[in-house]
Amino acid sequence: MLIMNLIEVGTKLYNIRKSKGLTQAEVAEKAELSDRTYADIERGSTNMRVETLLKICGALSITPNDILVKNNDIVVTEEDFINSLKDCSNNEKETALKLLSVYIESLK
Repeated sequence: MLIMNLIEVGTKLYNIRKSKGLTQAEVAEKAELSDRTYADIERGSTNMRVETLLKICGALSITPNDILVKNNDIVVTEEDFINSLKDCSNNEKETALKLLSVYIESLK
């Protein structure tokens, strides 16, 4: 199950950062973010772009799954993907495909 709550994402980032013995400033520097921006993300008070998510994952040596998924017991079929796109416009489908491609590449 995907985590959609910014506070939950921030809490996971906090716990991962602490387990690695890093400060917020160290993660922010590695991710090329300001200290304030990273602190706001970790507090769950601001959203982040996909690029920012990937930079933070790189800085923490984790994958997006590590912070966006509650557990690994997810069972999704191709039909689930197709059904979720049925009511989308062509632009929305194209955007979804691009986001999925970036996400899959980040897991490699």
